[in-house]
Amino acid sequence: MKIFINILVILAVSLIIFNITMLDFKNLFHGDSAVAFIGIAASLCAVLILLIFKTSKKIDDRLNDKL
Repeated sequence: MKIFINILVILAVSLIIFNITMLDFKNLFHGDSAVAFIGIAASLCAVLILLIFKTSKKIDDRLNDKL
């Protein structure tokens, strides 16, 4: 499970990098830049959710080891 989460985080970060290259800084909210901006926001949310899940699994493992 840990490897799978790490792979998903790497994929999400690579999507962020790809979408940053698609941005047109003169027109951020028009055309393809808007789609890239939404993609960046979605990827950031995915990374945040995966990191929260990874932290909760660590806490769960530590609590199960003490019991």
